[in-house]
Amino acid sequence: MCASKKRLGLVSVLLMIVVITTGCEEETPEPVLPGTPVPIPAVAISPDNAGQVIQIAQAGKERIKELTWSPDGQLLAVASVSGISFFEVDTLTEVRTIETEAQVDSVDFSPDGETLVAGGRDNLVRLWDVASGQEMLALSGHADCVTGVAFSPDGEQVVSGSWDKTVRLWDLASEQEVYALSGHTKEVENVAFSPDGRLVASASDDWTAKLWDAASGQELYTLQGPPKYMLSVTFSPDSKLLASGSDDIIVQLWDVANGQEVRILRGHSDGVLTMDFSPDGKLIATSGWDRNVILWEIASGEEVLKLQELHTDIVEGVAFSPDGKLLASGSKDGTIRLWGVAQQP
Repeated sequence: MCASKKRLGLVSVLLMIVVITTGCEEETPEPVLPGTPVPIPAVAISPDNAGQVIQIAQAGKERIKELTWSPDGQLLAVASVSGISFFEVDTLTEVRTIETEAQVDSVDFSPDGETLVAGGRDNLVRLWDVASGQEMLALSGHADCVTGVAFSPDGEQVVSGSWDKTVRLWDLASEQEVYALSGHTKEVENVAFSPDGRLVASASDDWTAKLWDAASGQELYTLQGPPKYMLSVTFSPDSKLLASGSDDIIVQLWDVANGQEVRILRGHSDGVLTMDFSPDGKLIATSGWDRNVILWEIASGEEVLKLQELHTDIVEGVAFSPDGKLLASGSKDGTIRLWGVAQQP
């Protein structure tokens, strides 16, 4: 099992609340019983209404390492220190738990929503059946913690990144490793598949992100960040941009066609741990060590909303729902929070 590294967290207690609004004023959150319907907003979050985004619901029980939406938007899968939890979004109720011997650091749903891939501190890439919670497959090959996993858009492959400094591509039909991509000189912290399936991206403690050709395994570009750990990467929905976040305070946007930096987003006061583009590609949400969640407009590069220190500890997961109506954030403080545009009275 891999050795622990960097700022590890504590376990929190279960809590679920709903924020009740009257006009534009936010009242004191009141505890409600699990199963209370979440008031899903009527409109998607956009640059025009980002200023109206409020907290809608909250749940959780322990340090959250990453979270991801099912393709139909009905479930949230949460990676944590003790395993994997599935939350039904309509009520933000935990409906299934997979307990694991090792901490889980990364999760991703298959395109059909039937399978979840997970990576963690046992050095394995594991696939789980979402409906039953049964393990389907364990892929071995990494020699250290698996810190990032992602499905290919066709669901036939999985990419993984590890503290063993490699990125590995796996074929699920044959259950075999296709490529072990070497080129990073320090630990790999995160990986991503482009939505068009052509590219793989990786972020590393060697201060770089890399773009790889998914078909051949060839390294295409090395993207130089600031002299800090590169912690996260994510592609825009049209596969034209790559965003990278580092243990510095900036987010960099890159043109994947030529590997050139096109914009720097400045607004965080500490390292950027996680990012996600909105489904229409007009916004990107970022979060990190400073406990803030920031929404940025891609066209202008302007900050349109900062949810400042509403989490009480570092925010390690942030993700838009498939319809763009909700933004989920997960934190070391043990909570998942759902954000959306306030309902009009």
